[in-house]
Amino acid sequence: MVKLTVTIVDDDAGRSIILQRALEDAGYEVVAILSSHDNLLMHIEKVQPDVIIVDLESPNRDSLESMRIVTQHNPRPIVMFTNDADDSMIGEAINAGVSAYVVDGFNESRIKPIMDVAIARFREFQALRNELQKTRDTLEERKIMEKAKGIVMTQRQCNENEAYKTIRTLAMENNKRIVEVAEQIISITGALKN
Repeated sequence: MVKLTVTIVDDDAGRSIILQRALEDAGYEVVAILSSHDNLLMHIEKVQPDVIIVDLESPNRDSLESMRIVTQHNPRPIVMFTNDADDSMIGEAINAGVSAYVVDGFNESRIKPIMDVAIARFREFQALRNELQKTRDTLEERKIMEKAKGIVMTQRQCNENEAYKTIRTLAMENNKRIVEVAEQIISITGALKN
């Protein structure tokens, strides 16, 4: 079985060693221990850990911004152990991409279930995010197709069905996706108007 890799972010060296031992005892491989001042995104892009664990007394704006950047550019599960139970801080952490926000700090006996839940929650969120993006892409492609069909209908004085067949034929002849041909039609028409 492949061990999941973990990067720890903790400003307390003693606490991070305890966390590292607990993670290794639970079957994880710790690939790095960073401070909250290190460039988290650069490290994540280089090492590609499966999970990030952040252990801070109280997260600050800089640490949350660092997690937000990672979530935008190289998303992965983030588990945060903290002593800060402030509702607004919890909300900010979740918005920054934290998958599990654990108050009262780190506890060795809870590490495995917390990691399992964080990873499952992250995967579910990523699946929803991917589905949303796919839906947006589909809607955008439909808008492009409708606009291109309108142009073809006007130029050729034909109905919608015939316009679609024309675009589809051009796509097959040029070995392109229909939406690519539709984009070209829109682009060419726009250039001719200028």
